[in-house]
Amino acid sequence: MEQTAIPVIMGVAGLIAAFLLFRVVLRYAPGEGKVAEIGAAIHLGAMVFLRREYSILAVFVAVVAVLLAMSLGTNTTIAFLAGAICSALAGYCGMFAATRANVRTATAASNSGQSEALTVAFYGGSIMGLTVAALGLFGLGTLYLLFGGDPETAHAIHGFGMGASSVALFSRVGGGIFTKSADVGADLVGKVEAGIPEDDPRNPGVIADNVGDNVGDVAGMGSDIFESYCGAIIATIAMASTMTFDAIQSLGSQQNLMFLPLALASAGLVCSLLGIGLVRIFSHRDPQLALRIGTIGASFLFIAAAALVINAVDIAMGVWGAVLSGAGGGIIIGMITEYYTGGKPVRDIAQSGETGPATVMISGLAIGMQSVVVPVFTICAIIFISTHLCGLYGVGIAAVGMLATVGMTMAIDAYGPVADNAGGIAEMSGMSKETRRITDSLDELGNTTAAIGKGFAIGAAALAALAIITAYVQTVSLHVQDFALLLNDPVVLIGLFIGGVFPFLVASLTMTAVGDAAFEMIKEIRRQFHEIPGLMEGTGIPDHASCISIATDAALKKMILPGVLAVTAPVVVGFGLGPEALGGMLGGALVGCVLLALTMANAGGAWDNAKKHVEKGHYGGKGSDVHKATVVGDTVGDPFKDTAGPAMNILINVMAIVSLVIAPLLG
Repeated sequence: MEQTAIPVIMGVAGLIAAFLLFRVVLRYAPGEGKVAEIGAAIHLGAMVFLRREYSILAVFVAVVAVLLAMSLGTNTTIAFLAGAICSALAGYCGMFAATRANVRTATAASNSGQSEALTVAFYGGSIMGLTVAALGLFGLGTLYLLFGGDPETAHAIHGFGMGASSVALFSRVGGGIFTKSADVGADLVGKVEAGIPEDDPRNPGVIADNVGDNVGDVAGMGSDIFESYCGAIIATIAMASTMTFDAIQSLGSQQNLMFLPLALASAGLVCSLLGIGLVRIFSHRDPQLALRIGTIGASFLFIAAAALVINAVDIAMGVWGAVLSGAGGGIIIGMITEYYTGGKPVRDIAQSGETGPATVMISGLAIGMQSVVVPVFTICAIIFISTHLCGLYGVGIAAVGMLATVGMTMAIDAYGPVADNAGGIAEMSGMSKETRRITDSLDELGNTTAAIGKGFAIGAAALAALAIITAYVQTVSLHVQDFALLLNDPVVLIGLFIGGVFPFLVASLTMTAVGDAAFEMIKEIRRQFHEIPGLMEGTGIPDHASCISIATDAALKKMILPGVLAVTAPVVVGFGLGPEALGGMLGGALVGCVLLALTMANAGGAWDNAKKHVEKGHYGGKGSDVHKATVVGDTVGDPFKDTAGPAMNILINVMAIVSLVIAPLLG
């Protein structure tokens, strides 16, 4: 009992650490006058959106909870509700903290310089990271204490993953539609048509744009990583609970194999806290170096800690090799993403702007497609190494290894939108050029960390989904005699193609939603520029609320169909065509989602940074024809990297976890 209580204790400790960091952030000055007003407007807009989104989600969760209670019993329903609540709470706490940290980052840059501004922004992101890790550990640890330690009742824990995934899907898709409709509308009318700078206070869409950074890249990304993190742990527990006697004997006891992912996640939380401390120690030097030391340091500390944990719970040391492959693979995927979104490919796209927007689009798409190769080979290597060392259980434990330091990974990712918001606040409130230079440098670094975070999220989602699919196959095999997924089975092939359709359909729905919402946003911004007296001269007051309302309404309406499709598709295919077709569908969806997500995220990130490269003065700088061409690329890339691409991560995990939950009913 003492050992199994560790995850719950660590979860509580992580939440306390997050709260203490929040108290530290609040000690910094929030600014006065216009600075405080802008910060309050962003905070209010973000929280209003989240409350409206969660009110819709509550209805969906209630309906699903009733259906689960009728089909799978009370335990699964309790777990489902716990997962939904923890996921929603993680997003809410993270965004609440981020929208308090942004204005304090801008003020710290003005009053104290770069080091203090980096500290505030990073602490703001760290609260999100610690909350994600701590709530996942606390929720799953508590459920494991209740009924997870028994292989006969462990299936109920799968409901936690389904609850987390359901909330994550709506948060990620809804947040992505909001942020990119506001961003595209503000950019096209402000920067391209009116010729005013980004974050210019005259632009009616800038507050909505800054709100969108939080609902998409803080709350949305937090829910995304939360469900992958929990999904990996749940899948590994499920695989251990359904392993054959021979497989168990070669690795350790079944109870210890089931508990190991929670033990590793507990160690990962401690290493994340140490990584956050490393960033603080080195923050007075180069900010990029500080974040890199913290991230890589946390990973190396975890790799060492994992060996001690595995030895302590009396598991074969071959399992440590699987953990190592997952943790190392995550670092490689992040580095490859950094290269394609910040290295030579970005400069090549910027140069292609000399011949117009068409060549910017062609080169960006080509680079996005090329960027798929190494991450996919890395995922293949992880699968090969982990399964060679400890069978199918290795896939799950490798996913846990990649995600165990999620507290640190999410911290540097959520830092990005905090720094971005700080730059916007500095611009809108008319802070000094030196302050703007500091916030711009932090924002530029944030773009890189966000791109790396997206690459990591894709790799993590792929491994977590693969682990869940493996657990699905093992669970169905207990209920369906001679169950197998064979490529020469026409039912499996049909499922494979059905699964391949879903990533493209959901990508189309989310891209269309952004386009439609941006169209409404553009019309509203144009109307204000024409009808509000003195707006362009700086004497008129823009109506920010109407732009926020347009983005909110579009996001909440358009997020429903993709969410319903992802949840109902496994049920329809599983009960309509059988478990073999469902297994094939999951395989097709996994491959399609990973390839599309990598292409979209990296192409979008490369287009974004190519525009910023030109804005630094290359190829004519701001206002040049090359700049206008790269703005077009960035505008297309926005929904690629922040809406449709991230939706792929959630889509495959939702489909996989729903399949795992209904697996016992398919026999």
